[in-house]
Amino acid sequence: MNFAESDFSERDTLFVEVVLPLSLAINYTYRVPFELNETVAVGKRVVVQFGKHKIYTALVKSIGSHPPEHYQAKYIIDVVDDYPVVTQKQFEFWNWITSYYLCNEGDVMSAALPTGLKLASETVLLLKDELPDDLNLSDKEQIIFEVLHKQHRISIDEVATLLGQKTVYPIVNSLIAKEVIVAAEEVVDKYKPLLKSFVKLNDFYHEDANLRILFEQLEKAPKQLDALLAYLKLSKDKGFVAKNQLIEESGSGQAALKSLTDKDIFHIEKRPVSRLSSDGELFDINFKLSEHQEGALTKVKQQFETKDVVLLHGVTAAGKTQLYIKLIEEAIAGGGQVLFLLPEIALTTQIVERIKLYFGNKIGVYHSKFNDNERVEIWNKVLNGAYQVVLGARSAVLLPFTDLKLIVVDEEHENSYKQYDPAPRYQARDAAIYLGHLHQAKVVLGSATPSLESYYNAKTDKYGLVELTERFGGVQLPLQEVVSIAEETKRKKMVSYFTSVLVDDIADALEKKEQVILFQNRRGYATILICATCGYAPKCVNCDVSLTFHKSSGKLHCHYCGYHQSSINVCPACGSVHVEQKGFGTERIEEELSLIFPDARIARLDLDSTRTKNGMQQIISDFQEKKNDILIGTQMVAKGLDFENVSLIGVINADTLLNFPDFRAFERSYQLLAQVAGRAGRRDKQGKVCIQAYADDHRIIKQVINNDYQQMYEDELEERRQFNYPPFSRLIFINVKHKDANVLHVAAQTLATNLRGQLGARVLGPEQPLVSRVRNYYIKQIILKIERTAAMQKVKTVLLDTIKDFNSQKDFRSVITQIDVDPY
Repeated sequence: MNFAESDFSERDTLFVEVVLPLSLAINYTYRVPFELNETVAVGKRVVVQFGKHKIYTALVKSIGSHPPEHYQAKYIIDVVDDYPVVTQKQFEFWNWITSYYLCNEGDVMSAALPTGLKLASETVLLLKDELPDDLNLSDKEQIIFEVLHKQHRISIDEVATLLGQKTVYPIVNSLIAKEVIVAAEEVVDKYKPLLKSFVKLNDFYHEDANLRILFEQLEKAPKQLDALLAYLKLSKDKGFVAKNQLIEESGSGQAALKSLTDKDIFHIEKRPVSRLSSDGELFDINFKLSEHQEGALTKVKQQFETKDVVLLHGVTAAGKTQLYIKLIEEAIAGGGQVLFLLPEIALTTQIVERIKLYFGNKIGVYHSKFNDNERVEIWNKVLNGAYQVVLGARSAVLLPFTDLKLIVVDEEHENSYKQYDPAPRYQARDAAIYLGHLHQAKVVLGSATPSLESYYNAKTDKYGLVELTERFGGVQLPLQEVVSIAEETKRKKMVSYFTSVLVDDIADALEKKEQVILFQNRRGYATILICATCGYAPKCVNCDVSLTFHKSSGKLHCHYCGYHQSSINVCPACGSVHVEQKGFGTERIEEELSLIFPDARIARLDLDSTRTKNGMQQIISDFQEKKNDILIGTQMVAKGLDFENVSLIGVINADTLLNFPDFRAFERSYQLLAQVAGRAGRRDKQGKVCIQAYADDHRIIKQVINNDYQQMYEDELEERRQFNYPPFSRLIFINVKHKDANVLHVAAQTLATNLRGQLGARVLGPEQPLVSRVRNYYIKQIILKIERTAAMQKVKTVLLDTIKDFNSQKDFRSVITQIDVDPY
């Protein structure tokens, strides 16, 4: 039972159910001291002790008057917040994620809350107020005592540094026994506001007569006079001017500012400022929708009358973003909030700029490249309604919305919406639909190549469907051409990894001062090194994968665990010097291309080139400003980027996509190739797409060329119906892991047998996945394929109970089991 703050008297004995940021199967209950009765409330953070010494901040989920049955409830130590930081609706949403994706509520809390709201603890030593008459301290105890006299508190880590030894607990225990010090677990709040120096003119000079005298006094100090004039120009109504802004505007330097401060003319004050850019400039740009867009907008609104979710299926460059803007405008006109989800941070750069034109500082951006203080700030601004529009990647769905009216999921087919590790392994698109249901908000799913599930739901009347078949401004779809690598190799026309057709197309585009995007879905330089004599290939020491050679670092890297080692010139197995590089990534393409087109300015967009916070933004804006002619990228380049001067797209090797061992390989290949192709000719001219492939007559490539999504959908759906794959069934993967391959083999077989006893033929495996060892853990996979008519919640209950029984067996306690619901 929940209570509001005023529903209980000061002397009631209260118990709170709390969510700890730990993966616990059941929430813990604590007792509330009488003096905290008035301040405790659902959604506030409280400081609690869990285990012998650990201190955590937990979230109050409910307040009641019944103690726990099976253990003595500890007291909460303190209440952290003045107001709740998590809403009641969020707790409902977390409950759904916990039950649907079979994880623990602590996992969801850890994923949702920024680290700055999950407080850290450290043990702090304090001197006692009343000390004994006879101290009788050892030399090391005396050192600690003297330091505490000067600075009042010291942490155990600081004591270890001070004494130059690792173990200080005996000395600390001795001081506690002698009643000289007390040890307190102190919670340290990680969130610190960003402080900046601001300049303010002394109030005395606000009177004109005094200001005139000041001008006369500063005539002999021109630099100081420049600083004063710059201040008067910048301050206007605000009074305060940022110190760095004043120095830049006046050009007078630090010395002049110091002199004015020493003379008491300026006062300098540190004030908290937003870490997030918030120029208050609002743009009023009234763009006009085309006839087709107007029709689509009307249809979306009509569908919303009977449906909560509408799929907007529009060809690339159809102007879906402009439709979103119109829908957002209407949603926030009544004071509501809007969540705009994007699959990758890569996309936020351009779309944020575009949407900020219309909504100015009403918009907040949330993704993992923000530092922790920025994330706390956004959290609070969403909670208090300062942001009406939130633009973010997957994790933005977990923010504390209070009045959500509309959710837009752009590029809804993208697999980046799926969280794979750690738990909760949620699908942000599906979670957004449930979040919309909780808030009674409408949801728009947009894509040029919708996922089969979403399109199936639209076709079976579960979702509304609106199709947008024309590009905005009447721009034609690009010309698409497939070139056979096998044929070109046979005729000796290949230039490195490029067919003669692609080389000619690139040369033609560069001559016309147009830009080119090349797509290769592998980063690095060479996929593997291999000895031509004995066949040895260097493998990762922690994972069951070959190492990828990166020329920029000169090392071999594992893309799974981050392990790297020096490259090899001599085979360590047979001593041969014939070590060859096989396969190629974006780095190799960049090098080869610079040899063919030495004058072209080439940039690379992949995980390696965008590791810094603004690395991605810099590469994209440089390309947009035409500082580079050719952009080589992995699938990042396929995702919604819009460059007006790109006339050619080249796909280096389409076969790597088609030959992936996964039931979604063809659907994903179609989506990726169609999305890449959609980057060409997006303004007033028709673009061109050149796809290089060995399997040049593959049906998926033909469907991409013909822009025939409908045929691809029907072919794939028929195949999935035959083999009972989603959307005709539901999949749950259980990954079983252990460091000993033999223990794992027995454990996986036992678990599969136990599950089969309950669920029968729905249980497949255990089998080795594609990569069967990662970070020294061997992996086996069990798959549950559940028919749509089955009671899913019952299946999940059976699964959880079986795994609980399995984990409680002595032999299997060290075995890790991970559940992944809807693993796609």
